[in-house]
Amino acid sequence: MTDIAQDTAGSAIGGRVKGISPGVHTTDEARKRLKKRYSMEARFKAYGIGAIALAATFLVLLLFTIVGSGLPAFTYNYVNVPLDLSAEKVDPANPAGASYNKIIRDGLKAELPFASDRKNRRVLYSLVSSGANVILQKQVTNDPSLLGDKGPVAVPLSDFADLYVKGLITEQTKTLPSSAATVSGTEGLVTVTAEQPEFTKILASLKTYYEREIELLAGKIEARGRSDASVTSKITGLETRLAGEKDPLVAQRLTTEIEGNKAALDKIKAALEKQKAELATLQGHFDNVGKGGTLNANMPSFFIEVNGGTIKAEKVTPTSVTGTAFIPLASQAAVAAGQWGIKELETPESFRKFSDKEIAYTDYLVAKGSVENEWNSIFFSAGASREAEMAGIWGAAVGSFWTMLVTLSLSFPIGVSAAIYLEEFAPKNRWTQLIEVNINNLAAVPSIVFGLLGLAVFLNVFGLPRSAPLVGGMVLALMTLPTIIIASRAALQAVPPSIREAALGVGASRLQAVFHHVLPLAMPGILTGTIIGMAQALGETAPLLMIGMVAFIVDIPASPVDPSTVLPVQIFMWADFPEPAFQQKTSAAIMVLLGFLISMNAFAIILRKRFERRW
Repeated sequence: MTDIAQDTAGSAIGGRVKGISPGVHTTDEARKRLKKRYSMEARFKAYGIGAIALAATFLVLLLFTIVGSGLPAFTYNYVNVPLDLSAEKVDPANPAGASYNKIIRDGLKAELPFASDRKNRRVLYSLVSSGANVILQKQVTNDPSLLGDKGPVAVPLSDFADLYVKGLITEQTKTLPSSAATVSGTEGLVTVTAEQPEFTKILASLKTYYEREIELLAGKIEARGRSDASVTSKITGLETRLAGEKDPLVAQRLTTEIEGNKAALDKIKAALEKQKAELATLQGHFDNVGKGGTLNANMPSFFIEVNGGTIKAEKVTPTSVTGTAFIPLASQAAVAAGQWGIKELETPESFRKFSDKEIAYTDYLVAKGSVENEWNSIFFSAGASREAEMAGIWGAAVGSFWTMLVTLSLSFPIGVSAAIYLEEFAPKNRWTQLIEVNINNLAAVPSIVFGLLGLAVFLNVFGLPRSAPLVGGMVLALMTLPTIIIASRAALQAVPPSIREAALGVGASRLQAVFHHVLPLAMPGILTGTIIGMAQALGETAPLLMIGMVAFIVDIPASPVDPSTVLPVQIFMWADFPEPAFQQKTSAAIMVLLGFLISMNAFAIILRKRFERRW
């Protein structure tokens, strides 16, 4: 009887589910709701994992981009040049008064004696940094043992020469022909003739150039043709209006407008005819490109390296190349297959600021083993400079140090004192509640507002010096105070009341209980909040821009009142410079700043883990 009743009850509720007691999610509707809930939870979990994965992907991409762009800036290329530092050139009694620029140029001329005329020497001198003489002067002044020597001395290359050696100016492709070649001449115009059609790749590049130019010119002709038709139609309309116009003043205005449009039409037709002639010429070159052609600066450059020399290809046929020998050939001897090469520079010369002749001279120095890649000490020891190769972060780093020192000296004692008073001594009334609310609100105020406050009060009212770490530290201290106060109060609240009660119970005063017992136990949390606040201040830019710390400062600041800048502002300024070397230094400086920030946050975590006590 009981079994029958149970079966009847089971049927009444939709049947019993195996493993689940009667009445618990046993109906079809309940099972559907349960399945829907599990599906929602699974989707929510998938969305969370996807969001984390997407954020991690963007973070990795950002770090990869910064590190990839910044790593080359940590090294620099120097050229070893034989410099005459004898007593005739450098007075041992006054080494700083020598003409080091002339000494460096004489050494370069000795390294590349074939760069004899004025134009070639100008190209040669441009390979070395414009500040190389200053660096050499410092080396000789600091190390008098260099005097009297005529051996090689490392001199920094220019920023573009350094980028080229690092492979950041243009991509290069070198091929070794499979046939022998003969050479006519060693200097000036030289012709290289191959036994087989080895220069088809150059002709293919020339054909691609002609195709691109024909397409662009055809588009311009089509657009100018539309302008021709538009102006012609406009003239026709004006002439029709003029024919029916009876007012002489309006007729005169229409006549003047028609004459102006006809003059414009004549210019359009003349330009159109000129472009059509250019198109016909280009089409003729394109049709006969298989027989040969002339290269120009708007297409990839090609070097022929043979017999120790370098020839820039200017005219080409399938089996021969004629061009200027940037590096003279050692001889006119015939060369066997595989003993000469064709180098392609993918970026056209007109699209880069490093000429083909500069590339040839740099390759010559690299082939001689005169160029060495060394740790870029200038980047870590120099201040700001308009020359990319002479610019460094030391001035900004020292400025950041003085600024953070002022910030810490002001914000830590004031912030901790305010937190102790509000948490331990202040009465709980409307005034203290108002103060607490405003402190919390100040933590959310945009940082540039503090910069405006510093500009209005510290500079305009008190007349403190602009661009000084003293003012920057005061502004950042105002910005950091809410963070330190909130963190310090949280650390004080975390100390159990029993500590206070025990201290008071043995006869300590309220002040002694706080400073002798509560504060030491809360100090790890207070220091953690302080370090995080300082890390936030170290990465700020906007408030410091408002007080003038964006100024170009060359000298290293020796005190908090000297003009200075900071690392974030230095990064901001470098990012605005167009030179590619400054873009590298920007990424490198970001890496240095991130290193400081990560170190400070890691120190805060270690401090918390090491001294934190769980009550």
